[in-house]
Amino acid sequence: MSATAYPGLVTSARRAPSHNDVAIQTQGLVKQFGSHRAVDGIDLTVQTGTVFGVLGPNGAGKTTTVRMLATLLRPDGGRARIFGHDVVKEEHVVRQLIGVTGQYASVDETLSALENLIIFARLLGFSRPAAKRKATELLEQFGLVEAAKRPLKHFSGGMRRRLDLAASLIATPPLIFLDEPTTGLDPRSRAQVWDTIRRLVREGTTVLLTTQYLDEADQLADRIAVIDRGRVIAEGTADELKASVGQSSLHLRLADPEDGARAQAIVARVLRSEATFSPEGKRLVMPVSDPSRIADLLVALKENDVDIVEFSMQKPTLDEVFLALTGHEATPSSEVEDSKGVEQP
Repeated sequence: MSATAYPGLVTSARRAPSHNDVAIQTQGLVKQFGSHRAVDGIDLTVQTGTVFGVLGPNGAGKTTTVRMLATLLRPDGGRARIFGHDVVKEEHVVRQLIGVTGQYASVDETLSALENLIIFARLLGFSRPAAKRKATELLEQFGLVEAAKRPLKHFSGGMRRRLDLAASLIATPPLIFLDEPTTGLDPRSRAQVWDTIRRLVREGTTVLLTTQYLDEADQLADRIAVIDRGRVIAEGTADELKASVGQSSLHLRLADPEDGARAQAIVARVLRSEATFSPEGKRLVMPVSDPSRIADLLVALKENDVDIVEFSMQKPTLDEVFLALTGHEATPSSEVEDSKGVEQP
């Protein structure tokens, strides 16, 4: 799904009113497919000019939520507003303020990349010369210049994904929904998409990003909502979410593994915490509740002739956050919400 598949979803660039600092607000948003409640009372507030990450496995309700916010699905309960406009009562206004890029490329395989982008730009009101300029600019931005005139049937999955993203950015609306935009991309292509998202936000665009990739949310999102089974189970910055599930840990690598027991005793005395030691890796790992005591520990180790080769502080990862919050890892599962069929507006 992408904006290019739904005429009217992306129009010529139009900025949201500057006085409105809330881009998205939902209250008790609900969507049900038969007996399955895909979205079960979601409350979200997304500030303008930020990246808001929605994190969760397939089937969590991410895509259904995006479709309701983008006016592609009618909510069964609750309310949602985009820059103050109701997504049900003012859907035509909302569509002028948003762009949507989904999980699957929606481009014409019988045309080249350049021809696709030119057609999309013309449909959005660009003149022929302006459409060609914009298409060329996007092909350069997404590293597709060499393949610009190549038939799409010869494109790799990653190249198709980049082209779909490029098409959704022909016009730059004030709010863009990116529904798992880097699914199927190689690391280099994913980094290019990340750079594009950062540039959009610097220029004032608000981005709602859904993803299964924990590092993607960590890298890009100003705030993150963790969704599981249709509900928001936690929300905050990446650091706040990490802090909610445990303390940071200090990792030390000793020069001599014979010093392991003495080092553990020193840690117990100075940090008042228990360290685990791995003789094979010569590594000592311990929780740290008071980072200001680390300097005292390093001094005590030195005074007792325990040589340290390297040390580092590590926060809990978002993987650990997700596991702690949901009881399972953020791995793909069947997308029940998408297997039921989609109501079109």
